[in-house]
This record gives sequence, structure tokens and C-alpha cells, in this order.
Amino acid sequence: MKTGNQSIKTDFILSGLFQYGQMDTFLFVAIVILFAVALMGNIILILLIQLDTRLHTPMYFLLSQLSFMDIMNITTTVPKMVTNFLSNSKTITFLGCEIQTFVFIVLGGTEALLLGFMSYDRYVAICHPLHYPLLMSKKICWFMVTCAWTSCSINALVHTLYVFHLPFCRSRLINHFFCELPSLLQLACQNTSQYEYTVILSGLIILLLPFLAILASYACVLTVVFQMSSGKGQTRAVSTCSSHLIVASLFYVTALSTYTRPHSLHSLGQDKTVAVFYTIITPLLNPFIYSLRNKEVIGAMRSLLI
Repeated sequence: MKTGNQSIKTDFILSGLFQYGQMDTFLFVAIVILFAVALMGNIILILLIQLDTRLHTPMYFLLSQLSFMDIMNITTTVPKMVTNFLSNSKTITFLGCEIQTFVFIVLGGTEALLLGFMSYDRYVAICHPLHYPLLMSKKICWFMVTCAWTSCSINALVHTLYVFHLPFCRSRLINHFFCELPSLLQLACQNTSQYEYTVILSGLIILLLPFLAILASYACVLTVVFQMSSGKGQTRAVSTCSSHLIVASLFYVTALSTYTRPHSLHSLGQDKTVAVFYTIITPLLNPFIYSLRNKEVIGAMRSLLI
């Protein structure tokens, strides 16, 4: 038990996404470029939404929240990974690892719920347009966002406190490029099989239920869309929904594969590869999918540039 107490004061070591070969140097440069592009893309999208009054609608309010989460998400993991690679130091303090785990769980859960709310917004706008001002008022939008942040913060706090009170008496090496909960459980020297069921349950509630709600809402949306007589209306609705569905599927499928599988089915190399998608690729794609496929955002950008 002394070992468990000592473990609390010991730094962790992150194996990282890269080693130090020529190919890994190339991948490192690519990740840094993707990070910069994702950061700038989300910042620009938030600025466009704030500066153009035409984008002051519930849909773009939720989209600005998504971009804000993506900025926080990518800055929670990538800068530390870059610093470790450049300094040849792979350590992270116990407190730093705890904070990174908590923030990442909060952001991941909140984004999962927010994507569900965004699909609800499109469902109401297309299937119940006359009730849209009532069902998606500013007050309701803020209520949804507040509920998402609050519930996921509580969920993250519970999981973080439990995991970091476990005795880590095995290797201090985390086979990952950031402190992610499933990777930390592999270092615990007590049986965590019962706790893993609570992780899976949380994953099913926060990830799977919103994803199923998204699929159901878009099934209803597509049914209404293909009953429209206007070809232009069909094209616009399908374009908006398809862009959201692409981002949502990429995010949910990769996150579900990490958080709803038992410890015995995890592959260390595969976990790191999958994590790249919901920590780097998704924040990169979000602003471009929503802007390049959206006439209002493109119009706002042109107005600012002219």
C-alpha cells in the first residue's frame, strides 16, 4: 500500500504518438500543420458568427459552441505532445495528467451532447418550421448548452477522482500521447473490471444515445425533404444535414470504439490511431465542412473580405 501512496507523487511518462525516426519527424510536422489549420479554422468561424448578424441564429450559436470546444479539445492534447517531442522529455506531472484527463472527458462528453442538439435544431427547422422560433429560442439554446457542460463536468469529475485515487504500482509509462482514461486503467494494480462497466455505461449514455438520436432525426428530416416539391430546398437541406452527419459519424464511431470496449479488447497501437481522429481530425474538419458547404458562412466571409 506504500507503493500506492508513492505512486500518487510520481510523474507519468507518455510514450507519445511518435518516436524519433525520419518518418515520425514527417508525421510530427504534419500534425503541427493540422493543429495550426484546425486552430485558425475554428477561430475564424467563431469570429464570422460573432461579427455577421445574419449568423445570429440558433444553428450558428450551437456551431460557435462546437468550434469553441474543438479549440479547447485540440489545445488540451497536441501542445503537450509537441513539447515532449521537441524536448525529448516524455514526462507529465501527476496533477497535469489529472487535469488533462478531466478536461478531455468534459470536452468530449459536451461535444457529443452538442452534436445531438444540433441535429435536433435541424430536425425542428425542417420538420416543424412554424414552431422553430418557439422550440429553438435563445433561452432554450442556452439551457441546452448549460445542461451539456454541467452534466459532463460532473461525469468527468467523478471518473477523474476515482481513477486518480487508484494505486498505480505498475509501470509509469502511459502508452498514449495524452492521459486518456482507458490507458490509465492499464496501469492500476487493482482489479478495475467492475469500474470498467461504469465507463462503458457512461459511454453508451453520452455517446451512443445522442448518435442514435441524430440518426433518427435525420431519418425524419430526409423523409420530409424528399416530399418537398422544391429541388432547391431539397439540395440545401440534404447539404446541411449531410455535413453534420459526416462530422458526427466520424466523432461518435471513433469515440465509441475507445470508451465502450472492455480492457481486454483494447489494442494500444489502435487506440492511439483512433484517438487521432477525435482529437485532431474532427476539430480540423468541423469548420471546413460547415463553412465550405454553407452559403451563409461563405457569404459572411465574402462580406468581411470585400
